[in-house]
Amino acid sequence: QVQLVESGGGLVQAGDSLTLSCQASGSSGINPTAWYRQTPGNARELVDVDSVRGRFTISFDNAKRTLYLQMTSLKPEDTGVYYCTATTSNAVYWGQGTLVAVSS
Repeated sequence: QVQLVESGGGLVQAGDSLTLSCQASGSSGINPTAWYRQTPGNARELVDVDSVRGRFTISFDNAKRTLYLQMTSLKPEDTGVYYCTATTSNAVYWGQGTLVAVSS
């Protein structure tokens, strides 16, 4: 079992930057590896750093067991709930999500 807790969301203006964190606790061999987001009216989707034209960067601090999502040049369409996930061969773990709201 692993518990994932996201943090760092909030209300920002277009063009601002924000860094989300996802800290893992519990089973030491299971760590978060990906970010998903659910924007209003859409299904949850994988955050693909290539598709956001370099605006987002994902990194992992092994000592802190924390996955980061650094977001720059935020746009209103980035508004949504952001989730991190950890995956094993037979389970997918999700955090509770953190809300990012980008105003124009």
